[in-house]
Amino acid sequence: MEWIKEAFGTEKPIIAMCHFAELPGDPYFNEEGGMEKVVERARKEFLDLQAGGVDAVMFSNEFSLPYLRKVHPETTAAMARIIGELKPEIKIPFGVNVLWDPYASMDLAAATGAKFIREIMSGVYASDFGLWDTNTGEIVRHQMKLGLKNLKRLFNIVPEASQALGTRSVESIAKTTVFNCKPDVICVSGLTAGSATDMSTLENVKNSIPETAVFANTGCRAETIENILKIADGCVVGTTFKKDGKFESQVELDRVKRFMEVVHKARA
Repeated sequence: MEWIKEAFGTEKPIIAMCHFAELPGDPYFNEEGGMEKVVERARKEFLDLQAGGVDAVMFSNEFSLPYLRKVHPETTAAMARIIGELKPEIKIPFGVNVLWDPYASMDLAAATGAKFIREIMSGVYASDFGLWDTNTGEIVRHQMKLGLKNLKRLFNIVPEASQALGTRSVESIAKTTVFNCKPDVICVSGLTAGSATDMSTLENVKNSIPETAVFANTGCRAETIENILKIADGCVVGTTFKKDGKFESQVELDRVKRFMEVVHKARA
């Protein structure tokens, strides 16, 4: 998996989540603060993540709850504005995740120059947000139509707050997803954002697809990251960087630095 080192500058990269506050059109958007407050918070969090030494960042509309399976255009437009304002300060690779709409994620990647996306792009799931159906063939065709041949696709095959329809094992799903959909990365998640990824599931998936990158997608903490990196080819990290390790809180620079110190020791 030579491409990982080329894309992120290291093996076993840590991709930090920069969670955008509620956006225009979201049920809980702060109209009084407006987009200026959203941009201000995003800038502070991103700069703390970057200064803390993470290898890459992924921008997402994490607070657009409850999520849509097909987002409205104002969401993509607002996210593009935020990333556009931050662009002069971005010194590390970045990706995007428009929850939960792979077409919108690709649109945003095309507009901003993102190097990767993470989405639910294969399978059918029963979720808190309704029936989660996908069409990988259409998604990849949309990618190529946008001229995003080099965009890396992180497939989440254990989506939070959902369960796959059918009785196949996660390992079986991973194998056929690799064969049929050609993902760059398979992501394994816990129950919700911030919930620990099941280590046995992570290990079993990795053993079933040894030639494909497997990332731990949720719940990585300073006290567990060393063991996770013994199995995973990388990690997506969000909640643990926030004050008191709480999803609703904001990123703290010291927490990022302490986490990355452990990561550097583990990678050494």
